[in-house]
Amino acid sequence: MTSPAPTAPERTHRRALKSGFAAAVGTTIEWYDFYVYATAAAIVFPQVFFPEVDRTLGTLASFGTYAVAFFVRPLGGIIFGHIGDRLGRKPALTITLLMMGVATVLVGCLPGYDTWGMTAAVLLIVLRIIQGLAVGGEWGGASLMAVESAPPKFKTFYGGFTQLGNPLGALLSSGAFWVLSLLGDDVLFTWGWRVPFLASIILIGVGIWVRLRVEETPVFKQSGASETTPILHTLRFNWYPVLLGVGMVAIASGGYYLATSYVQSYATSEEIGLAASIILGAMTLASFLEALVTLPLALLGDKWGGKRLMYLGVGLSFLCSIPLILAIENHTVTLIYIFVCAIRVTMSATWAPLSALLTQMYRPQARYTSMSLAYGVGAAVWGGLSPIVATSLMAATGSIWSVIGLFGFLSAVAWIATALAPQHSDEPEPATP
Repeated sequence: MTSPAPTAPERTHRRALKSGFAAAVGTTIEWYDFYVYATAAAIVFPQVFFPEVDRTLGTLASFGTYAVAFFVRPLGGIIFGHIGDRLGRKPALTITLLMMGVATVLVGCLPGYDTWGMTAAVLLIVLRIIQGLAVGGEWGGASLMAVESAPPKFKTFYGGFTQLGNPLGALLSSGAFWVLSLLGDDVLFTWGWRVPFLASIILIGVGIWVRLRVEETPVFKQSGASETTPILHTLRFNWYPVLLGVGMVAIASGGYYLATSYVQSYATSEEIGLAASIILGAMTLASFLEALVTLPLALLGDKWGGKRLMYLGVGLSFLCSIPLILAIENHTVTLIYIFVCAIRVTMSATWAPLSALLTQMYRPQARYTSMSLAYGVGAAVWGGLSPIVATSLMAATGSIWSVIGLFGFLSAVAWIATALAPQHSDEPEPATP
């Protein structure tokens, strides 16, 4: 005789709002830490840690340390997915936040090449690996915390709270570097770049306090701990939707880093020669607008359907990439601001519904591991490689149109994967007799 299924905990707006707020605070801090590094990798690190090579090789080396974090994300997803599927979402998220903060603060303390030589670069890579492991387990758990606590008709909206962390983290990061850039290159390239890294210690304290006060998700309470090894269940039963999940993040991850990290590097290169303060100012304004539209777009996703919103974002993002590049090449500052903002707003339509779409691609069994693996591999393939591939394409062809072609390829991948993606309910599968 089987015991009756546990009663599902009530999914109220109050519970969902509390969980969504906790997810937003945590992901804001995680993404701030991540983007502080990304901004520094594009503008500062080629001179601070790789001054002995020319600009192109220095940029590639800097983006290489940046990309390392993406390649360990899947491992972070497996490790913290196991914790999240077996012990709960809350303990996994607390650990990831602490790891990210410690690694970020230590980067701010790291001497440059002039002091420690290549040892500094090696330690930079080690700390970036720790960041990658942390963010690999963060996003999936934060998404589950928000979406699994939400009422059925508002999953995309509350999932948008997790997605809000991305633009807010980018806003804090680019805003910090923008202010420092106004003080002059001497300040920025000597001690100024360290300030955003060291400031993370304050944010981490706030984040841990918020995370410890949030409840476990209703779905985990109802379904209970995974009775199988989560990664084995994922590889056996969820391999196809994991592959589709990898494709779905092609624009939200790869396209996003082309429109942020690569665009910053390209605009401030010797060939273009745009002042760092201009592109950082545009990125800061764009992050602010992106934060403003994320939740309204997520709510629209509940009305229209998350997939429709994703299609719209993918298509419009690609269209905006062309005038953005032309504006940068022509040093048209007003148009640079307009199209940097436009592409980030349109990309929000691919980002806002992503938490809900990926969460519902997998049943509760091994869900944390499955979606973290999909997002982690997708981020490694698309996000980690896109700036390097774009820099290499530009060096090989001498034409920025090759980079725009790369953006078009990512758009096609995301569109097809979204069309094929399955959607499941939060109810656990019935036990096998």
